[in-house]
Amino acid sequence: MDTILKIENVSKSYTGHKALDDVSLEIPRGAVYGLLGPNGAGKTTLIRIITRITMADAGRVLLDGKPLTAEDVFHIGYMPEERGLYKKMRVGEQAIFFARLKGLDSREAERRLRAWFKRLNIAEWWDRKVEDLSKGMAQKVQFIATVVHEPKLLIFDEPFSGFDPINANLLKEEILGLRDRGATVIFSTHNMASVEEICDHITLINKSRNILSGSVEEIRRTAGGNNFEVLYRASEEEFLAALGNLATRTTESRGTVGGYTQTRIHIPNDEDVRGVIAALNDRCNLRSLNEVIPSMNDIFIRTVNGTL
Repeated sequence: MDTILKIENVSKSYTGHKALDDVSLEIPRGAVYGLLGPNGAGKTTLIRIITRITMADAGRVLLDGKPLTAEDVFHIGYMPEERGLYKKMRVGEQAIFFARLKGLDSREAERRLRAWFKRLNIAEWWDRKVEDLSKGMAQKVQFIATVVHEPKLLIFDEPFSGFDPINANLLKEEILGLRDRGATVIFSTHNMASVEEICDHITLINKSRNILSGSVEEIRRTAGGNNFEVLYRASEEEFLAALGNLATRTTESRGTVGGYTQTRIHIPNDEDVRGVIAALNDRCNLRSLNEVIPSMNDIFIRTVNGTL
């Protein structure tokens, strides 16, 4: 795996509180990486350490295999959940100010910014004051300020909060486009539907520790635990006889769908799946057998509650 960011045994404490406890993780280059966890888990503290807003008590952060330095901040774009814009400034003036802070000269900053403003449908707001912006438009401005210097690492903390579905989808497409053009994205959110839509990998932090990491696809499949939904037509006795010792029914039959009985089964061993299908075909009228893959929301709740 080509790793862009590596967190090694990072710990951070405040008075009477351990915010991070020996957290390690690796973020693949060119991925959208979900940083998940309940409120107070330590996500924001970890982001602040990555962006050098605060320093770790122990451990280290490596960017491209080298310890993170102050100069590396110019290669990072960070949009915090708490939006910070100066209300009395004009929108374009403020955007140029932020771009200059990231190392762009005024001419190049304005060129890039006007292109982004047009792209996100806020070009007509360039000369308006920030205080005239709606919450959604202000978030678009902050998004643009985060990406305008084309950093290789982007960090978004709850980027979709306050957006209507149309603009949330627009922003989602832009984030995926940034990934496809080579950027790596860290995406901190409570919205599990967004995780399934755009994240390639995730880390779940709970009570200051990393308790789950991996690709979204692998985590969902592993958490499924070989559970399947079956549609069949046969007597209950024939169905249970067909399952034999290879599988167990995990729910009572739930009525019919198009004349077929619906139920769920568990097959402990992967190698027995074909045998179960053959037995059901032989003794029942099998309509379908589909693996039940849990949602990231289910996995989040079960993992935090210790039931996964």
